[in-house]
Order: sequence, then C-alpha cells, then structure tokens
Amino acid sequence: MREYNSLDIAKASVKMAISSRSEEGNLIKDFNKEEILAVAVDIGGNITSSIPKIIERALVASKRTGIIKDCHVHEGAVAGATREAIIQISSKANGLNVGGKIGIARSGEHLSVCIFLSIGLLHLNEVVIGLGHRSIPSL
Repeated sequence: MREYNSLDIAKASVKMAISSRSEEGNLIKDFNKEEILAVAVDIGGNITSSIPKIIERALVASKRTGIIKDCHVHEGAVAGATREAIIQISSKANGLNVGGKIGIARSGEHLSVCIFLSIGLLHLNEVVIGLGHRSIPSL
C-alpha cells in the first residue's frame, strides 16, 4: 500500500468536490484502486441556516461509504474538517444562497473535506472553495 500524505488526500477531496455527477463514479473507482476512499454529496440553500445540514450530510455520506466508522472520534474528525471548510467560505457566502458539493477523501490517518460552492446573487455568481483536514486513527 502506498503511503499518502495530507496533500495527496486534500487533492482527492478537491477533485471530488469539483467533479460533475457523471464523473463521480469513475473518480471513486480510480481512488479505490489507489486505496483512497472518497465520496461527494450535493449541498445548497442559505449558507447560514444550512450549516448544521452541511455537517450532517458530510457525516452521513462518510459513514454510508465506509470512510469513517460509527464512533465519536471519526465523527468528530469529519465534523471538524467540515466546519473548518465552512469557516473558510462563510465570509463570502454569509446570508446568500449557495449550491455546490462536498468532497470527502481518506487514506490511512488522513481525512480531508472540501466544499466547492457557487454563490448566487441575482445573475452574478461567485465561486468559493474551503478545505479542512484531520488526522484520525487508521481503520
């Protein structure tokens, strides 16, 4: 098994977050061949009121796909990395409607969560990305 560092796993989560729905399946298969677990989930709505839902979606997707175990250490890592990514995007998106994806990747002790969003403001759209990383015990 190849040893991946935090940069490798961060890149994988970014790729998942910016991928189209049709690209996701192929990316997940490719990452699995490299022993990287990955998932992506769509998000949207008012960023301020959606924060708990964003964290919940990241947790559910991570558990459902086996990226993390159902234990508080792993759940806390996903929630913390997701919260870190939200903090990075919140100043641009505060109070506005957003749409985009969460990309999550893990290999060994490295877990990365990327949030990629389009911020809607009338017909003007802004794009923002946030990234969080945590180290957790291997599966």
